[in-house]
Amino acid sequence: MRASGVLAAEIDVTVPFFDVDSMDVVWHGHYVKYLEIARCALLDDLGHNYRRMKETGYVWPIIDLQLRYARAARFGQTLRVRAELVEWQNRLKIHYTLSDASSGERLTRASTIQVAVSLVDGEMQLVSPTVFTDDVDRRLAHRSQDRSAGSTP
Repeated sequence: MRASGVLAAEIDVTVPFFDVDSMDVVWHGHYVKYLEIARCALLDDLGHNYRRMKETGYVWPIIDLQLRYARAARFGQTLRVRAELVEWQNRLKIHYTLSDASSGERLTRASTIQVAVSLVDGEMQLVSPTVFTDDVDRRLAHRSQDRSAGSTP
């Protein structure tokens, strides 16, 4: 069973002409771009985007990517891409769902795993840096406060 994320971000993408093949179907490699857009929205929401990662002395390369295609996306279709934070203590694991924005029909599921690598010595970190986990904890606490106050984040 697929784990639910503790935080999520959603974006909409309308499939452009240059992402499709002669059959108006999205070329499989372009799905990775859609994941990246959603991942950036999630990281922005966490307050720990790629700029902040670099400023804190770490890069976070993707070491694993999995995609499962259920239905093809097509030219002009608006996709809803949801990114959910699943793990962050030892690695950054995000689950994704790509759905048709109108019908909600699921088209694709995916996941990525990223690990912190020190910019100083190029060493992979076995646990996530506290500067990252502190930002996640801060966002989770803020979300809890929002819920307690009756607002939706």
